[in-house]
Amino acid sequence: MTISFLRLGFTNLRRDWRAGQLRLLLLAVTLAVATLTAVSFFADRLNRGMQRDALQLLGGDAVVVSDQPTPAALQALAARHGLRASASLGFPTMARTDDADGGSTRLVALKAVEAGYPLRGRLTASTSEGVAPVATGDIPAPGEVWVDPGLLDALGTRVGSELLLGEARLRITRVIGVEPDRGGGFVNFAPRVLMNRADLAATQLVQPASRVNYRYAVAAEDGAAGEAEVRRFVAQAKAWIEAEHARGTRIEALDGGRPELSNTLERAEKFLQLVALLAALLSAVAVGLAARAFANAHLDSCAMLRVLGLSQATIARAHTLEFLLIGLGGGLLGAALGWAAHHVFVLLLAGLVDAALPAPGLWPVGFGLGVGLTLMIAFGLPPVLQLARVPALRVIRREVGEPRPLSLGVLGLGLAGFAALLLAASRDWTLGLITVGGFALAVGVFACAAWGAVAVLRRVVREDRAPRWLILATRQLSARPVYAVLQVSSLAIGLLALLLLALLRTDLIDSWRRATPVNAPNRFVINIQPDQAQSFQDALARAGVAADHDWYPMIRGRLVAVNDRPVQASDYQDDRAQRLVEREFNLSYSAQAPSHNPIVGGQWTNEDPNAISMEDGIADTLGLKLGDRLRFDIAGLQRESTITSLRKVDWGSMRANFFALYPVSNMPDLPVTYLAAFRAPADNSRFDSQLVREFPNVTVVDLSMTLAQVQQVLAQVSRAVEFLFGFTLAAGLVVLYAAVASTREERAREYAVMRAVGAGGALLRQMQRAELLGLGLLAGVLAAVVSGAVGWALARFVFNFEWGGSLWLLPVGGLSGAALALGAGWWGLRAVLRAPVVDTLRKAAA
Repeated sequence: MTISFLRLGFTNLRRDWRAGQLRLLLLAVTLAVATLTAVSFFADRLNRGMQRDALQLLGGDAVVVSDQPTPAALQALAARHGLRASASLGFPTMARTDDADGGSTRLVALKAVEAGYPLRGRLTASTSEGVAPVATGDIPAPGEVWVDPGLLDALGTRVGSELLLGEARLRITRVIGVEPDRGGGFVNFAPRVLMNRADLAATQLVQPASRVNYRYAVAAEDGAAGEAEVRRFVAQAKAWIEAEHARGTRIEALDGGRPELSNTLERAEKFLQLVALLAALLSAVAVGLAARAFANAHLDSCAMLRVLGLSQATIARAHTLEFLLIGLGGGLLGAALGWAAHHVFVLLLAGLVDAALPAPGLWPVGFGLGVGLTLMIAFGLPPVLQLARVPALRVIRREVGEPRPLSLGVLGLGLAGFAALLLAASRDWTLGLITVGGFALAVGVFACAAWGAVAVLRRVVREDRAPRWLILATRQLSARPVYAVLQVSSLAIGLLALLLLALLRTDLIDSWRRATPVNAPNRFVINIQPDQAQSFQDALARAGVAADHDWYPMIRGRLVAVNDRPVQASDYQDDRAQRLVEREFNLSYSAQAPSHNPIVGGQWTNEDPNAISMEDGIADTLGLKLGDRLRFDIAGLQRESTITSLRKVDWGSMRANFFALYPVSNMPDLPVTYLAAFRAPADNSRFDSQLVREFPNVTVVDLSMTLAQVQQVLAQVSRAVEFLFGFTLAAGLVVLYAAVASTREERAREYAVMRAVGAGGALLRQMQRAELLGLGLLAGVLAAVVSGAVGWALARFVFNFEWGGSLWLLPVGGLSGAALALGAGWWGLRAVLRAPVVDTLRKAAA
């Protein structure tokens, strides 16, 4: 027999599609690609938008940041590359009003700019309070300042009044709306005062010992050529800084300074990625089960082709073509569905990012097609390729035969490729490894547990005492242990994903909410002097602030040595590590470990004067470990301590947190100020101004908007997860149906024999229910145990919050497994029991 594999492949495709044998495969592939591409399209647009907005946050394409005036060599380098430049400088200082206006004082973040500021982004301002700010290309004229609206309230002044800065009197002419390159940190949380650099000398505020932050922003013309010039400038500037050992000078790409919001957005993206990974894994199981059923349904046709002399290679190529076309079609359908679905994400997460996101690239489409083809190759082809490799006689006997090297090779390569694609899709190695690795280990656990359960069941059920339907169900499982293992493992994998989704929607997101509760602190107050400590706390109590608010002493120290070795920025390759060792740390002390900082290494040594506790993140960044000796220079005093504990700090919790804590109750020999974090009374709109008037030296940081943004993320991500849950739930139901339907042909033959020897329909239904309930209950319990372990790992190592597990997992998992298996079994096998006996016998004999 001679026939082209192309003709045979297309003929098989048309016939199998009409027969409905490919629809389950297409549905599984489409669901997997749709969920992955929906998240990929959204993530791609979000990343493109962040890259676009990053330049606006910087105020330029790149910025030279230094604690001394920008070196002339770097300014000349920017000029040689044809870059536009704008210099500014900033520092904290005290602003005050005239005695005639009350003489109020306030710590402010002063910023002096020159013409051309900002190079990227738009500065907005208004001419009076209550008027909407508008974009402007101006900067304050000489003799004028622009201020944050909160400063007017804090000082009790207004637009048109004079503001005293050092020795200069400057008139307030505008109220700042948006300052694109403001950045973060406590200094920039203070009210902003924007002035013309020409007025700086008159203030006499900048002295030789002043701590001033100099910024030299550069920008190129739009286009690829301009981007290349900026990259060359950055590379050459970094080389110059390293060659000249210019300490305190660095090139800044993007420093958002918003860990509480950036961590929340990062968690949000990980939640969506996890749901997409679960859908893809479920779809892989569904494809494998559907392909096995497809192979069993094609035994007869393959037998005839082999008997007629068609070669194994032609049969294999024809089936490969058929499956690749289904994979390509499912990939295209899934990509189209994902593109449509990602617009729902944009709507559900509106407000978290600029609504005018750039258009997505084409890589999610290519990625979706790759997933679809890989799914079919990895999980669809191996059982079908076995049909082409077995002798004709084995096919006629309705046996697929032992796995052949080609099938095993395709399966191995496909699994490796699919795992690689999922790891790439996760965008996070820890998330990908826990999810993919957890499912891989779960398959082995489920298979072993199912095999053991069948062996135990064979011994426990005694034929002289058990009901007839239970005896028959036990015999069915014992006679086909491989089928039992296959069904339990498939059902358990599907239930594992569904239970993880339930955990994701309930326990994990609830843990996220508890990490950043609605009533979290929304005010941080710094620079409280020791003699003000008691009166300040009394003022909070009078205002109705809860007594359990965060209250910590704060001292400033510079890390100068580790294990007696002097610390230098050149010792570290990481940019963040270099910045950390070049600046002073905010240190604190407390006899008791903070309740919101779990100890993850070592032990908190209460009242140990030679101990220090470090945040585990900074310990990793600086290469520190338990037992290391750290020496800090604190106001000229050298203090050496040994790391005795490591703490886990959630920087998104809105609580008072420190990199380093001394586990003592008092450090009387060191200069100290205090920090308070609390929730301001909601019914007192002038609380901040009253506090500043009573304690004019303190800085009040209002985090109300930030907390509102975090809570908005929580609510919106919950809705996005629920939307994506629909795709994954559909994939899970496909798995459950495929797991039961995969053994439909074997069950039909067995039921035919039983009905032929006199078994009634009622007895067979009882036997079927018992078998399905037992398989589902076992699969549900196994899935509950593994989902608890995987959920804990995800909470601990991916989402970084504490999760203690749920007692409802075992009963809900077991009952859900039994109910879903029974429902899927009834739907998939109802025709087997309803078919006439004669038809069933004929099919069984065919």
